[in-house]
Amino acid sequence: MARRPLEDSFAADMKDGILKYGGVQEGEEHLDEFIAKVKYHAMNFDDAVGYDQLNELLHKIDEEHGTKGNRLFYLATAPEYFADIIDHLGEKGMAKPKEGKVRAIIEKPFGHDLASARALNDNINTVFDEQQIFRIDHYLGKETVQNVLVFRFANGIFEPIWNRNYIDHVEITAAESIGIEGRGPFYEKAGALRDVVQNHVMELLSFVAMEPPVSFEADAVRGEKVKVWRAIKPIPVEDTVRGQYGPGMIGRESVKGYREEERVDPNSVTETFAAVKLEIENWRWAGVPFYIRAGKRLAKRTTEVTVVFKQPPMRLFNQTEGAPCDEIQPNLITMRIQPDEGISLRFGAKVPSTGMSVCPVVMDFNYAAAFGTSSANGYERLLLDAMLGDATLFAHRDGVEATWALYTPVLEAWAKSPAKDFPNYASGTWGPAASDELMRRDGREWQRL
Repeated sequence: MARRPLEDSFAADMKDGILKYGGVQEGEEHLDEFIAKVKYHAMNFDDAVGYDQLNELLHKIDEEHGTKGNRLFYLATAPEYFADIIDHLGEKGMAKPKEGKVRAIIEKPFGHDLASARALNDNINTVFDEQQIFRIDHYLGKETVQNVLVFRFANGIFEPIWNRNYIDHVEITAAESIGIEGRGPFYEKAGALRDVVQNHVMELLSFVAMEPPVSFEADAVRGEKVKVWRAIKPIPVEDTVRGQYGPGMIGRESVKGYREEERVDPNSVTETFAAVKLEIENWRWAGVPFYIRAGKRLAKRTTEVTVVFKQPPMRLFNQTEGAPCDEIQPNLITMRIQPDEGISLRFGAKVPSTGMSVCPVVMDFNYAAAFGTSSANGYERLLLDAMLGDATLFAHRDGVEATWALYTPVLEAWAKSPAKDFPNYASGTWGPAASDELMRRDGREWQRL
């Protein structure tokens, strides 16, 4: 259902989308059979009569196709409509029918701070039980994100060194080369911290840092993730950086700054870049900083996790004179989430010569080369999981509130002291100089991407 009158074109548009993006070919055996079952119901989200009509339509579908009251409501709407839609579904008896299993998928953002997230969760839980709710974050549907757990827990050579004894620090980058793509009103309310860091990046961090779950079931996995987030120390504002892109070059194309984008305040202080230093106070990670950054209009599109290992306690091989490298560099494991998905390991190797010069070399695993390309995306996996009732890769309210508890004080501090130097990085760069300083004050530098 939706508000626009698309009854005559929706099924055809759905078919075109499947053929274009779904990896399905024209003439596929079940495609036309599926499209013939597509229905569209136009209504306003606050129209009580419209919900009665929707309920009637769903019962009719049950009779025609034997769906037995099973429902999956997907709220892919603006967040301000979540509460109204959920309340009306509850009032009309569609949330907990006598027959069938009913589940609800809710798109992010799940609130805009801790108070609003709690209020939204409380509202939802008055209508749906928690096990009926599937808070979707498409990052969790990515094969490469899920493979972080496989890499760690299915390979005996990595987990023993995945701790403070061997790891110096961890870097997580979620960079986009695009701007806000016409989403001015949304981005003015959100900003990079709310849009990417509080959800996508923190989910990725939890997979990197969590303890082994007792099983790969929803409660076990989500419980370990929440433990990580709750172990993170409160974030001092001096351990945060915010930025906003100005005009610059992306490749050979000249692009405008954020304040010149459509439907953006020409004096906007909304951040399009955020970097944060986090510290996890538990036995595994004590003393290991996690540096995270995310932004728009950066030098390239990439999402990567880089684990930087400590240098050996004694450097036996320190001769680099005459070698094609300047100094012995630390070992790295880099997990490329997107694009060019894969994992690489950097280690030192002897340069062929009469001396003992050491240079870094890279062993690389590439998904496409190993397994071929796939048209499947994160949403396909997550929609199937929701239909099956598997909530492992969905956010729980405890996790949502734990991450908002971390970042709400930062957002409040930023609001009290608006940035005066925006725009402070040119499009096509890696963000503001303060992001580099965040690392340099600890004697570190961001890895080149």
